[in-house]
Amino acid sequence: MKLKEIASRLQCRLDGDGEIEIQRVAGIEQAGPGDLTFFANPRYGALLRATKASAVILGERDAGAPCAMLRSPLPYLSFAHAVELFSPRTPVVPGVHRLADVAATASIAADASIGPFVSIGDGARIGSRTIVFPHASIGAGARVGDDCVIHARVSIRERVVVGDRVVLQDGAVIGSDGFGFARRADGSHHKIPQAGGVVIEDDVEIGANSAVDRPAIGETRIGAGTKIDNLVQIAHGVHIGRHALLAAQVGIAGSTTIGDGVTLAGQVGVAGHLTIGDGVVATAQTGIPNSVDAGALVSGYPAIDNRDWLKASAVFRRLPELKKLLTELQKRLHELETQASRNGVR
Repeated sequence: MKLKEIASRLQCRLDGDGEIEIQRVAGIEQAGPGDLTFFANPRYGALLRATKASAVILGERDAGAPCAMLRSPLPYLSFAHAVELFSPRTPVVPGVHRLADVAATASIAADASIGPFVSIGDGARIGSRTIVFPHASIGAGARVGDDCVIHARVSIRERVVVGDRVVLQDGAVIGSDGFGFARRADGSHHKIPQAGGVVIEDDVEIGANSAVDRPAIGETRIGAGTKIDNLVQIAHGVHIGRHALLAAQVGIAGSTTIGDGVTLAGQVGVAGHLTIGDGVVATAQTGIPNSVDAGALVSGYPAIDNRDWLKASAVFRRLPELKKLLTELQKRLHELETQASRNGVR
């Protein structure tokens, strides 16, 4: 593809030879002739100056490069669109595979694609252009919207509602039973039926082997545009706002509300019945036992302001040294008090 065509499709300003043929998109260190790369982090300035790529996507005010340039106000987003241009697309044939098990009362759009060994229950509905890959299971009464991609071994349980343009990666489980038990008089546990609903709004992506539980009553809801990484646990009755980002191994306990635009980095844990305000950012491995005000940046366990946590962690590294110093000071103080006592000084 010629560089001028790429510039037009990405809506970038072209500086350089638009007739260059681009074969692929590559990282700035690996790129060579025929490659398009990108620059979005000032730390890689030396690599930009030394790149062998034929062209680079970079910011409108970034320093020049030794190759043709595509200037963009959002270079990382333009890079994402460039990757889309060069990504191979697996052909999908509309229709229901002969080895799929589809209930007679299920409704499937004519242009949807249902792969082999897919199970679709009574009254389920599958929208237009949605792709369901092999071994996925869609329960009775579930609704899946238009232009969704349901990857292999996904389980969408009964009555779950999935919006449009939702992507569910391999092994995700949507609508599994919430963890709810009532203690009997003898100390054993009685399972509380988990009969509530799960709603996944438009443009959500849920990563591989993540789970979104249904509650006993009410609903669990994932807001539009939210992106969830692999191995994430969303417990019963959780409400997540719009455009949130949850990295791998995040766990959110039951009945907690997560606001719009929240970012929870890897292995963040959030206790139940809390409210995490809009725009909160929790750094990796933060433990959140209490509600957090909107806009806060928190770290550590228990979660505190990130600046305070940085100061505390700096002290933590010095604890062995400080303990030794304290022991020496205590010993010296004891010696001085003993000497003063011998000299009759009080």
